[in-house]
Amino acid sequence: MTTTVRLLICDDHAVVRAGLHALLSSAPGIEVIGEAADGPTAVTLAANTNPDVVLMDLQLGGDMDGVEATRRITAQPAPIPHVLVLTTYDTDADITRAIEAGATGYLLKAERPEELFAAIHAAASGQTALSAPVAAKVMAKMRNPGPTLTARERDILGQLAHGLGNREIARALHISEATVKTHLGRIYDKLGVDTRAAAVAVATERRLLA
Repeated sequence: MTTTVRLLICDDHAVVRAGLHALLSSAPGIEVIGEAADGPTAVTLAANTNPDVVLMDLQLGGDMDGVEATRRITAQPAPIPHVLVLTTYDTDADITRAIEAGATGYLLKAERPEELFAAIHAAASGQTALSAPVAAKVMAKMRNPGPTLTARERDILGQLAHGLGNREIARALHISEATVKTHLGRIYDKLGVDTRAAAVAVATERRLLA
């Protein structure tokens, strides 16, 4: 006997939510117990309705995106629902951020309904569910991991993003200007850039800034 999966849908587009609700309500073994149009509502509903799975869009209106909502949902007291991302975005940065936030799976909205149904059931069992293109990106990243910045390098990048010069960074972080320059050189090497602006741009693109 198949256990019914209690599902919460979070998407900021009303038409998409309605379509998903209609589709998933007709699927065997899935019960849609609620909808959320934004991150805060999803976090609250996840805590109050105890779904087995939260189907989470990444790009949400307001101040809380799907990644932050995922992080807060998976940090709640038990029972903790599994979060299955359903999005149109498949960049390395988005995938990495979602998984690091605690998402059990990552699906693209181009998937066939049968694949979505199977992924929801898999997520409810705690199994990882990834769209084929996403799985390929995850494997490629594991084979060829990108640059890893130290905590100090991230601090300096953050100061760069705010437009501070070397002397101001040194003062803010209580280190010498020479140390700032040394760290900047290492940051440039890791990111493959040679200017401050390029370092900030690449760090922003790769979501390396806090």
